[in-house]
Amino acid sequence: MAERYAAALFDLADERRTLDEVAADLRQLRMMLASSGDFLRLIRSPVLSRGNQGKAIGVLAERAELSSLVRDFLSVVARNRRLFAVPAIIEAFLYKLAARRGEVNAQVTAAQPLSEAQLAALNEQLRRSIGSRVSVDVRVDPQLIGGMIVKVGSRMVDGSVKSKLQRLQLAMKSIA
Repeated sequence: MAERYAAALFDLADERRTLDEVAADLRQLRMMLASSGDFLRLIRSPVLSRGNQGKAIGVLAERAELSSLVRDFLSVVARNRRLFAVPAIIEAFLYKLAARRGEVNAQVTAAQPLSEAQLAALNEQLRRSIGSRVSVDVRVDPQLIGGMIVKVGSRMVDGSVKSKLQRLQLAMKSIA
């Protein structure tokens, strides 16, 4: 279902030549969802009526200054009681955009925000190792303590301090 909604939004954005603007809005929306438990509860709540969900998402979209296409799209999704699928719709849209551009999606979870120089170096390193353009999606998780986790397709490299400490703890248990 999320792929159908994402495909519809993609086609509309492509037709209006606003793919980049819509992608930026969806990335902003994804960050809002990741940083707000209340927002997540709003889109997942079966208790709220269509009208209440629609009004709430409309106000949030307007205050976030999302494009009219994304606001209208969110309104339709709310009216159809499919707000719970918004995270999957965002991912499907961004995946479709990357595929159109011949890019590979990479999810990077870092312990702290990356600087522009770090992001550029990471992008270049991933491009070299994969052999094609890479669209990097960076998320921040302070629980990693340090380092990062990089996922490209089905491959994952976990260089976080948290994982290293867990592996060390397991090794120490097996010795004792």
